[in-house]
Amino acid sequence: MKQIPLGVRIPDRAVFESFFPGRNVQAVEYAMEIAADTRSVTWLCGPASVGKTHLLQAIVARASQCGLAGYFPLVELAPLGAGVLEGLTSLDCLCLDDLDQVVGQLDWEKTLFGLLREIQERDGNLVVAAKAPPALLPWSLRDLGSRFTAAAIFQLHELDEDEQQKALQLHAHVRGFELPDDTARWLQRRFPRDMRTLYDLLDTLDEAALVAQRRLTVPFIRSVLKE
Repeated sequence: MKQIPLGVRIPDRAVFESFFPGRNVQAVEYAMEIAADTRSVTWLCGPASVGKTHLLQAIVARASQCGLAGYFPLVELAPLGAGVLEGLTSLDCLCLDDLDQVVGQLDWEKTLFGLLREIQERDGNLVVAAKAPPALLPWSLRDLGSRFTAAAIFQLHELDEDEQQKALQLHAHVRGFELPDDTARWLQRRFPRDMRTLYDLLDTLDEAALVAQRRLTVPFIRSVLKE
């Protein structure tokens, strides 16, 4: 496996096998094609906790098996300045998260424009994620916005209640345990219904269950949360 060290650790769970697509099947299938060496510029958009970061990291995890791939969360790296993107055109697959964090900043957009042009010239892969599609963002460089508007754009949708339950159970299965239906429903009723919160909670409860050698039943979860 070849991968440029980025200082950004990708969680082991951030793989395609643990992503429940729901109504996002087309986006997931295209993301798999990208990871398998389909060359394109791709834009993923949607509100928080719909899986944008998960898909970007899954692409990098899969693409790293046969080439150079990297994941950059701009919400964390933006304070370092646009120079953090220098030299990334050597990557076969580059994934930039939270692009809307730097849109409207001329220095960042100039760097992004050069990066995009070089990646396209060498037939590389660029995948970006933001909350909104490129046509709705306040670009300083209109040509950069136009180029991204011409990308393959996928709007990710939130999961409904039944899909959330299946996603939680898939997440549990990938981690090596089973989540009963009644336990999943109990978690959904009592905690914010965004997948990031629910996944993090499930990971914490799984660790507690391993220590206590218990199954994730509702009574056990209640006892853990009281502590």
